[in-house]
Amino acid sequence: MERVVLVTGAGGGVGLALCQRLLEEDGRIHLCIACRNDQKSEATRELILAAHPAAQVSTVEVDLGNLASVLRAAQELRCRFQRLDFVYLNAGIMPNPHVNFKALWHGLLTGKLLHMLTTAEGVMTQTDRLNGDGLQEVFATNLFGHFILVRQLQSLLCGNEKPSRLIWTSSSNARESAFSLSDYQHAKGQESYSSSKYATDLTSVVLNRKFNDQGLYSSVVCPGLVMSNMTYRILPVFLWKLLMPIMWLIRFFAKTYTLTPRNGAAAHVWLFKQKPESLDALVKYHSCTSGLGKSYVEPRKMDVDEETAEKFYQKLLELEKETLEKYSDLLD
Repeated sequence: MERVVLVTGAGGGVGLALCQRLLEEDGRIHLCIACRNDQKSEATRELILAAHPAAQVSTVEVDLGNLASVLRAAQELRCRFQRLDFVYLNAGIMPNPHVNFKALWHGLLTGKLLHMLTTAEGVMTQTDRLNGDGLQEVFATNLFGHFILVRQLQSLLCGNEKPSRLIWTSSSNARESAFSLSDYQHAKGQESYSSSKYATDLTSVVLNRKFNDQGLYSSVVCPGLVMSNMTYRILPVFLWKLLMPIMWLIRFFAKTYTLTPRNGAAAHVWLFKQKPESLDALVKYHSCTSGLGKSYVEPRKMDVDEETAEKFYQKLLELEKETLEKYSDLLD
């Protein structure tokens, strides 16, 4: 039987490029694309089918920042499929991003500019807000919505004849310094994106410990710096036009400047071809591109504390219990 692959955030950027590349690797898969609304899902499906007319492509509507939407999507997927072979947890947001130009200037004077440009450390801040469920929006969309989705799809992911895979889109901006167990939703800080991505790394580590023996494996990838709708919101369009030649030059020194969504999806696709038992649960797989445009994957050990990961996982379970009490009608 064909493998079933679910991709969240498939409507553009790395998600869309990933869908295209997966079908190039194996045109027999059943690809289920998840977008925030039906119009986007259908438009994406038509775009994919235009390039791969024989492909099996279905859609599901899910807003990862809305728990009711996540639960309805999980319910629909459980009715539709008997198993899921791959779930790419790719959807994410970075609302109201701001660049700290003072920090960039300081980085230039102290010789840390290249490091700052490749990790966004100390450069990017965001203004977060509460969503309709009373959760911080970035935490809810980038991590918690995906966590609930995985929990609700556990029957499709565990105990299958062949292993199932979770592949999370993380970031080189995932930093321990932006994350706190006492404020894991990052309500008090201005680096909610970094915090949510570090939380993603922690979650993946624990999921492997909990579910490998049930045939479920989790990995994290970093797509590098990709020019997408999310990136273009950081600066005015005219500035990006001025900066792009410089960014192509920077790529000779910063291999994580993948720049195109297709290059950014390299690690996602590479993991699609690997045996999960051979992978290191404490490694993040980075999409990289050489100065001359050659795409490749580089594994790097994650800076995660496994004890912190376990404590965070318990907090996620507590939050799950607390928040889902009002959605009993959507639970089996």
